[in-house]
Amino acid sequence: MQRSAPAPGPLLSIGIDIGGTKVAAGLVDRRGRILRTLRRDTPGHDAVQVEEVITELVQELSRGRWAVPVGIGAAGWMDLDGGTVLFSPHLAWRNEPLRERLEERLRRRVHVANDADAAAWAEWRFGAGRGEPRLVCVTLGTGIGGGMVNDGRLERGRHGVAGEFGHAIIVPGGHRCECGNRGCWEQYASGNALGRDARELAAAQSPMAREILQAVGGDPDRVTGALVTELALRGDAQCRELVADVGEWLGLGLANLAAALDPGTFVIGGGLSAAGDLLLEPAVRTFHRNLTGRGFRPAARIRLAELGPEAGLVGAADLARVAARRNPFRGRIPVRRGMLKPR
Repeated sequence: MQRSAPAPGPLLSIGIDIGGTKVAAGLVDRRGRILRTLRRDTPGHDAVQVEEVITELVQELSRGRWAVPVGIGAAGWMDLDGGTVLFSPHLAWRNEPLRERLEERLRRRVHVANDADAAAWAEWRFGAGRGEPRLVCVTLGTGIGGGMVNDGRLERGRHGVAGEFGHAIIVPGGHRCECGNRGCWEQYASGNALGRDARELAAAQSPMAREILQAVGGDPDRVTGALVTELALRGDAQCRELVADVGEWLGLGLANLAAALDPGTFVIGGGLSAAGDLLLEPAVRTFHRNLTGRGFRPAARIRLAELGPEAGLVGAADLARVAARRNPFRGRIPVRRGMLKPR
């Protein structure tokens, strides 16, 4: 029996990226190009108000486009079918049936994804990971997020919560992490870690922190990882050293991931990736120095992400578009391991 060709799917989709301080939305075409964007402040920790903001953004972006699917990217753990947010650190979502609630509000299909998974998908489809059959994306921001694409499929693990690379314990008994453990990777290779180390220098009134203190008016509490990155890019020697330290921790963690996952490419994204080669060069050196079987095995490439802060939005939109094409006549869109593979 001859099978009919699969439905081509919608030309446009809407992506929503929910962060701790802002909700970003965009109308995205099938090539990953953002045609229009909107932003709103995240309304505190009130989940219902966040749903109202999402509804407003979608309605504004989809005027005259009733069938446009919607993808949501948010920090947190999603169940395997993408319908329920098991836990979100930014909002009071605990076993929240977010997809059902939003589909009732919006009267259209909705796809929900972890924000790091969405960013990894975007980089694989349209960015630095194009054409890579085994991609691991590491997002360096406040902490460390991660996502994996294997043979064109998001790898989410048995329970949907794979990719929490930042909470691998890399220094037993080390810095206390917000997760409750000590020595997590993100306590050494993240924007928070960079800011913490710089604040310690500034609070000690170290002469090496002179430029840092001048930039914050002498108040160490105002030092952030973003500021240190900016000063490093301007040429401040101490800030460059601090960024290089983070790069070394990054390379060590990547070597551990390579031993377990053996990807072809690592893509490094998130706000800290703005440091560019100041971060990447020490990371690559440390990675090769600590890689298991170095000299006797192929080594993964390590690349900076290409899509910047819009990656999560673009990825969420594309995941929704792909899911709508795979299930053109169903209101619910199951997202099981090994299902999503674009054409």
